Amino acid sequence: MDGARRRRSRVDVICDILSEALGGTNKTRLMYHCNLNFMRFNRYLQELLDAGLVERVDSNPRGIVLYKTSDKGRELIRVLRKASEFMSV
Repeated sequence: MDGARRRRSRVDVICDILSEALGGTNKTRLMYHCNLNFMRFNRYLQELLDAGLVERVDSNPRGIVLYKTSDKGRELIRVLRKASEFMSV
């Protein structure tokens, strides 16, 4: 199988979602940027919300709900990237 076409691991998907949500984004944009289908994305997002890794931000003046990586989520990204460096040595 071609390396570029391999299936992403759970850790890769979580890291993608957390990285995309760093600056805050809406649910649709987050789903498309992470290249996930609706059902799979919703499962991951709910898990990340429940774990406190992503926060729902309602303070948008137009009433648009945004999702943003929490401090705990930022720390997880840092740890996962560091672990990835060790694994690729």
